Amino acid sequence: MADAQPPLTWQGSADSHPIMSDQLPEEVVTCLQNARFLHLATCNQNRPHVSLMNYTYLSQQQQQPPQTQHQQASPAHHHPNLPQGPLIIMTTNPSSKKTLNLQQNPAVSLLVHDWVSSRPPNISSTSGERERSPAGGRSSSLATMLMQMNSAAVSSISATINGEARVLDQGSEEEVWCKERHLANNTFEAGNGTSGGVEGLLGTSPGQLGGGGGGGGLGDGGRGSYIEDSDVRVVVVGIRDGRISDWKGGVKDFCLREAGSGERMVNGV
Repeated sequence: MADAQPPLTWQGSADSHPIMSDQLPEEVVTCLQNARFLHLATCNQNRPHVSLMNYTYLSQQQQQPPQTQHQQASPAHHHPNLPQGPLIIMTTNPSSKKTLNLQQNPAVSLLVHDWVSSRPPNISSTSGERERSPAGGRSSSLATMLMQMNSAAVSSISATINGEARVLDQGSEEEVWCKERHLANNTFEAGNGTSGGVEGLLGTSPGQLGGGGGGGGLGDGGRGSYIEDSDVRVVVVGIRDGRISDWKGGVKDFCLREAGSGERMVNGV
């Protein structure tokens, strides 16, 4: 019997020809600018580890020093010790599993998506409500509606991003610079249309639903523990290549090359 053929909407992994560019695809940039968290995969001695992370995305242009009226834009980084190209900033506990992994193996894979992640009730459910994580938060018709949405109706893409991570030296100029931007990017206004509304009801950040932490009683998304703490280490990831997947099964690979080098970098997807 011949092997069963995959659905026509599926695209074979080996059939996707990577897009070569010195910039990230627009849909990946949009996803990175709007997603609340990403998943960081590290590995050491063939033992993978995945962590949920706050993050900050910086384009090449966002790493440039401010230009005066009489200055020309320079291709150099604001900090030459940072990886070239688009950058992702995270912070980590120095004794965490991911930090130890990164010190042994800097190769990482990131997953970011804009899909609705709450699992809707299935047809085999015996009751209208299933047990959820004990958040102790409020409930509303809006929260219920969003949780029960058909994710296929609002899903767009997920992006797998591969690159090399670097744990910055403590006290270095680039560490201070990156931490300042990471903190600013993860400081949210209390009482605005996002933090005080839907995110206050549906947020998955530590303390966000239970009223712990800072941020006006809504929680700080772990900012106080994971970013502001003086002992945290700053991790930057230089993006190498990746894959965009949509909810229909379509895939598209991309690969970054260093600006001006003309060299094709290996796609590690």
